[in-house]
Amino acid sequence: MTSASNDLSAITNTLKDDVSSWEGQNLISVTQMTTSGILRLFKTAQSMRDLVRSKGGDDRLKHKVLASVFYEASTRTSCSFQAAMMRLGGTFLHVDGGKGGNTSASKKGESLEDTIRCLECYTDVTVLRHPTTGSVQQVALGDGTVKPVINAGDGVGEHPTQALLDFFTIFDELGLSLDIDNGSNTADNSHSGPLVVVLLGDLKHGRTVHSLAKLLARSSLKHELVLRYCAPASLEMPAHVKEYVEQCTNVKQEEYSDMSEAVKGANVLYVTRVQKERFETAEDYEKVKGAYVVNTALMKTAPQDMIVMHPLPRVDEISTDVDSDPRACYFRQMENGMFVRMAILALILGAP
Repeated sequence: MTSASNDLSAITNTLKDDVSSWEGQNLISVTQMTTSGILRLFKTAQSMRDLVRSKGGDDRLKHKVLASVFYEASTRTSCSFQAAMMRLGGTFLHVDGGKGGNTSASKKGESLEDTIRCLECYTDVTVLRHPTTGSVQQVALGDGTVKPVINAGDGVGEHPTQALLDFFTIFDELGLSLDIDNGSNTADNSHSGPLVVVLLGDLKHGRTVHSLAKLLARSSLKHELVLRYCAPASLEMPAHVKEYVEQCTNVKQEEYSDMSEAVKGANVLYVTRVQKERFETAEDYEKVKGAYVVNTALMKTAPQDMIVMHPLPRVDEISTDVDSDPRACYFRQMENGMFVRMAILALILGAP
């Protein structure tokens, strides 16, 4: 399957504050987001959090059905989307398209486009993960699909909903402000000064960090953004991501090999696992496995207001001893995933 990256230009900057700009739309890339659209999403996610904590949910998506289609393994993304749909009164059909999964479509040679088109006959929105970069764009922006498609990760390409929940977590935890009308954070914990974000680990294969770097860079923050890349020599941030960030204003990029140096003065430490499944040989994986481990010794020297994030699952890159540190917010980050995905589904299905 070929990349459909050229098609994204037609939908760049199309998701805005106006809720009508979301209704019936695909969510394929973070480049679709405007700063006002990000704020709209975050405010909707905050209202979803209030709803869940006060009532558990509501029925605004009653009789709506989500197609949850995963050609790669998933726990958090699939379950949080399914929970999000159910919290809002809807339901879902889950298709495991991976090896040994519950679908015969790919085993019989059916194209991905035909599979999704068939599932649309039963559902209202599709969440799709596929191992081929560009595959979700190809399906969503082609002529076949007629209902919204949400990108749940395409190979080593993008993972926009993960980036949005990650940004929401940073925004919420640190009290960030956006440089637009009504974008200022007036809370007691509101952030001042530069925003320093360390992206640590497997930056080559990590679609979460690709999307997050782009999203943070293109958002109109009221803070200078400093992105620090800290990765083993063979797993650096791809050039195409750095080139994209370079085109954005008020952003600095820095590269480190020493984790303890990278976290000095940092506000966010975003940790990623080294993805064994992306390596061609076990030997290549073993060379970089365990290159960085966040432990209590590092946390003793790290800034007292630095939060630690991780898209999970983790292997050994964050010691479990760190879990009790109040700066460790990766489980709060996971809960935010459901609130943000509730907001995305409600906006796209016209019931914010």
